[in-house]
Amino acid sequence: MFGSKKKINDLMAQLRPDLSRESLGVGPDFPGVAPNPLLSSDARKRNTELRTGALALGVLVDWREVNSNPRVVLMFDVETADGISFRGIADEDLTITELTRLAPGQRLPVRYRPAVMDHYVALARDADPARVQQLSDEIARRRRT
Repeated sequence: MFGSKKKINDLMAQLRPDLSRESLGVGPDFPGVAPNPLLSSDARKRNTELRTGALALGVLVDWREVNSNPRVVLMFDVETADGISFRGIADEDLTITELTRLAPGQRLPVRYRPAVMDHYVALARDADPARVQQLSDEIARRRRT
């Protein structure tokens, strides 16, 4: 509608260098952070798919506030049940309380799309604590062997 997606992603990186692929620690295949995910059909589709994605554990590396809603981009080092590790990016709306509780090194459950593997993840707020503990135990057991 307003040009190619590449130009929009380049514009976002120019406006917010802290949200560029390099700054977020992801490769060139990362589609980028949507300027407004509510207006982006790709972002809406991705968020819908992530709600039912596979469960993984993410260690919070850093975050960037996108606006004062507060919308934040969270950067995770993600480890899956299958032993795959990657840098994951979650684009989330948090409450002020949730934002003040963020701390690097926190382990949080996230969901990802195994078929896509595009660095996008979402906080798994609905995850069963018993399942999260089981996943954590599986990952710890794999690291010991």
